[in-house]
Amino acid sequence: MIGIGMEGSANKVAIGIMLHPDDGSEAKVLANVRHTYNAPPGEGFLPKDTARHHRAWVVKLVKKALKEAKVTVDDVDCICFTQGPGMGAPLQSVAIAARMLSLLWGKKLVGVNHCVGHIEMGRLITGATNPVVLYVSGGNTQVIAYSSQRYRIFGETLDIAVGNCLDRFARTLHIPNDPAPGYNIEQLAKKSKRLVDLPYVVKGMDCSFSGILAAIDGLAASWGLGGPEQAKADAESDSNAEHTSEDPDGKPTRADLCFSLQETVYAMLVEITERAMAHVGSKEVLIVGGVGCNERLQEMMAIMARDRGGSIFATDERFCIDNGIMIAQAGMLSYKTGLTTPLKETACTQRFRTDSVWVKWRDD
Repeated sequence: MIGIGMEGSANKVAIGIMLHPDDGSEAKVLANVRHTYNAPPGEGFLPKDTARHHRAWVVKLVKKALKEAKVTVDDVDCICFTQGPGMGAPLQSVAIAARMLSLLWGKKLVGVNHCVGHIEMGRLITGATNPVVLYVSGGNTQVIAYSSQRYRIFGETLDIAVGNCLDRFARTLHIPNDPAPGYNIEQLAKKSKRLVDLPYVVKGMDCSFSGILAAIDGLAASWGLGGPEQAKADAESDSNAEHTSEDPDGKPTRADLCFSLQETVYAMLVEITERAMAHVGSKEVLIVGGVGCNERLQEMMAIMARDRGGSIFATDERFCIDNGIMIAQAGMLSYKTGLTTPLKETACTQRFRTDSVWVKWRDD
């Protein structure tokens, strides 16, 4: 069985092709292509511009994926697409393309929850059996565990997602968006070990990031660390982005703020993940979503898991960052149980809850 996955919930449009062998052996990735829309430094990606980008690239990527996978249209069994959550206009752009291909090729459609796609791809790649899942991305922050054919949300953000917090601070510092603002913050943070006090907001199993963002934006402004001028100065001299340990009372640097933001928000995520692990009695934790690529987050989570006698499962940017194969994987699992999406029910929804999906393909 071969399925095409089409993803376009944010600034990446991606096409993936998966093969599920008839003999029940492990699924194989045949193609995984994507293209990213990057806004200029200091700006975020707007829905209308992102949707325009997706419309321009989606057909090209479908052709490229079919060529890379060495399959034809006749080989394809179903077309899976992201139905939500995400940004409305980009979601609709890719959904329209999926409907068009379904009608042209005579293939069944399968609407996929973006979050469930991340989870199922993470489980496939890492081999995690029944882990507590930390799902962290630009639009979502959730701690999840499976029970009774649902992915149950134990904790989540009360306001903005952790990835959105990082992205918006990157705009404050005019850090480039290419290849990703969070990645560039991570590289800058590696140049510092100086921790600046920031709010730490954990409420039970939930987190809040808007207050942290407001606080660190205020610090950047008061110390004159934001704006394009400072970003240009840092680009001209690496020494401007490094902290001098001999001057502990001196003005913090941009690297100090990036380091402090990462340490604070990731500590919050590790805390609520550990609480969920204790609650369900799990010794496995799986990190998925674009922010899950962050090496420091993986390191902090690994320390916590090791202290509990457990283990951590994580993937690289091929599978953490939004991709088409995760949509193909989750969609094909659904398709094999007989669940498809009629054309009249393919409307996208920006608020598609992870725990609203009937996980029919799991009975453990």
